[in-house]
Amino acid sequence: MPTHKAVLVESVGGPLTLTDVETTSPPPLHVRIAVVACGVCGTDHGFVTGGFPGLNWPITLGHEIAGTIAEVGEGVEDFAVGDRVAVGWFGGNCNRCVPCRKGQFMQCERMQVPSWHYPGGYAESVTAPVTALARIPEGLSFAEAAPMGCAGVTTFNGLRQTKAKSGDLVAVLGVGGLGHLGVQFARAMGFETVAIARGADKEADARELGAHHYIDSKAVDVAAALKDLGGAAVVLATAANSQAMADTVGGLAAQGELVIIGVTADPLPIAPVQLITDGLSVSGHPSGTSRDVEETMHFAVQSGVRARIEQRPLAEAAEAYAAMEEGRARYRMVLTM
Repeated sequence: MPTHKAVLVESVGGPLTLTDVETTSPPPLHVRIAVVACGVCGTDHGFVTGGFPGLNWPITLGHEIAGTIAEVGEGVEDFAVGDRVAVGWFGGNCNRCVPCRKGQFMQCERMQVPSWHYPGGYAESVTAPVTALARIPEGLSFAEAAPMGCAGVTTFNGLRQTKAKSGDLVAVLGVGGLGHLGVQFARAMGFETVAIARGADKEADARELGAHHYIDSKAVDVAAALKDLGGAAVVLATAANSQAMADTVGGLAAQGELVIIGVTADPLPIAPVQLITDGLSVSGHPSGTSRDVEETMHFAVQSGVRARIEQRPLAEAAEAYAAMEEGRARYRMVLTM
């Protein structure tokens, strides 16, 4: 039986260990991908620490996958060996449940996520459902494409589904792995872009990424600073800090939107009275379907938006994961095979 290298986590909190695993042919309506690059996402920490239900140990992390199709299963149409594809957090849907039948694919009751429902991309080979595949456009390398499957599509799709129009004031809370892409996308979409982060040290980067304004949340009242700029039509909250999210609500313009993509279990300290008079809304936003990932990548090619990445070989997956976990990554770690 042929084998390939994969990084396994044997149990909750266990180390990342490079191992040889069997390479099997894809079942019907699946493809096997020869992985070229895989992003290291903050959510990977949630898997290692057992924060998701129903994990089948050992697990292989990685849901920002880019590579070429090496083998196709029975019944696969429209994709062929050699195609350049990406697979993100959206790792396949059933097309049978009520949400799918209503076109709400991100809420599929049987949605599959790489590393959660099947082995992920910290590996030389991944087998994924055909519904998960996003075509990588010319002009985007595998290492550039990988983060677009989660960080990219989450920020891009989160912004484009708001009511904001070109010229509106749009703020991005957090200038990290998600936020540094959010700032770039907001600028490229024609928004007057505000970056909000803790400390003055992020300002130079934020402005280089495209922010017209920078708010240091340690130095000033965030809501007041946003109001001084005219009020934000949208705040895209990428920082996983409930208090920091709540602190932006007073800076929203009438009918403004707080769109949350930073994941935290802490309750939001927001009172209904803050929302009612100005007609404000607070919503959670999941990443995006395989087609959304394709559209994210096309927009990135057109606009020049790119994740800032540091590449490491698969053999250094444990160190790349540690750099992400400890906040030493600026801004995305990408494993290469």
